[in-house]
Amino acid sequence: MNALGGRILVTGGAGFIGSALVWALNARGIEDIVVCDILGSDEKWRNLVPLRYGDYIEGPALRAKLAQSQTALGKFSAVFHLGACSSTTERNASYLIDNNTAFTRELAGWALGMGARFVYASSAATYGDGSSGMDDKDPAIERLRPLNMYGYSKHLFDLQARHLGWLSRIVGVKYFNVFGPNEEHKADMRSVVSKAHQQILSSGKLGLFKSYDPRYADGCQKRDFLYVKDAVEMTLHFAEKGSSAGGLFNLGSGEAHTWLDLSDAIFAALGRTPQVEFIDMPETLRAKYQYFTQADISKLRSSGYTRPLTPLSEAVADYVKHYLASERRLGDEPARAS
Repeated sequence: MNALGGRILVTGGAGFIGSALVWALNARGIEDIVVCDILGSDEKWRNLVPLRYGDYIEGPALRAKLAQSQTALGKFSAVFHLGACSSTTERNASYLIDNNTAFTRELAGWALGMGARFVYASSAATYGDGSSGMDDKDPAIERLRPLNMYGYSKHLFDLQARHLGWLSRIVGVKYFNVFGPNEEHKADMRSVVSKAHQQILSSGKLGLFKSYDPRYADGCQKRDFLYVKDAVEMTLHFAEKGSSAGGLFNLGSGEAHTWLDLSDAIFAALGRTPQVEFIDMPETLRAKYQYFTQADISKLRSSGYTRPLTPLSEAVADYVKHYLASERRLGDEPARAS
């Protein structure tokens, strides 16, 4: 059974990955979608303007309705829970536990109760510095040591889902470094591609953090960068074509690139010669900085996902030329892949 054949709930649906997911559903001709978010006072509402969906509900209202009655919102065939506080610098632990952990547990229990496919955003931040591995096939997730409270709030639900016996029936996706259109509202939390585009246009050069690990030269710290268009295809895979896979899955490109690789791609997309300067990393980040991330996506592939991934240079070029340069969002025309 295709879980995308009925009514769909997307939490965080005005946000970065959430709005991209709605865009990808629209591309499949799907519009029977309820979008949930907390619009607040930032500009993420603009992500919704080009999209087609049936209804919108604020996050607290959704939670209140579910607490009142499990049938208050009607029936759904799939629930994509992408709504969360995604700030890695958020220090209010009580807020993170309530918003990222408890709310996810409430939604998962509700979705399972009505037989809906439940796919939620865990995080690669649960892996911490990677010293305990980044293996989504390893059932010993209790060994993981997140480096910040955001990562821990995500990790805690993963542990709870396993304890409750849910993890084999739901899917938790661990996004690595996702970048692409519709992230502009994220301010300091948006990707380096977005920040670099602005910085290069204003100054002609790009500042990258110096390395404080002797194993990595300046600019040679590595990340697994994933284009948001690939990220949402991977996510939807778990609700399509009768996919019955359950558990935790890494979502990344499967290849680590240096910051200099990324920088070269950005300058190339702008038709400029690279001009990079290395700057001091804030003291508060040094102890929590990840020097290497790379997703092993073999488990994703073994679940039946066969789409090719967009090469980094092509993804950056698409983002810069078709979205950043013209301030377009997903769903705006004539934005299209090159």
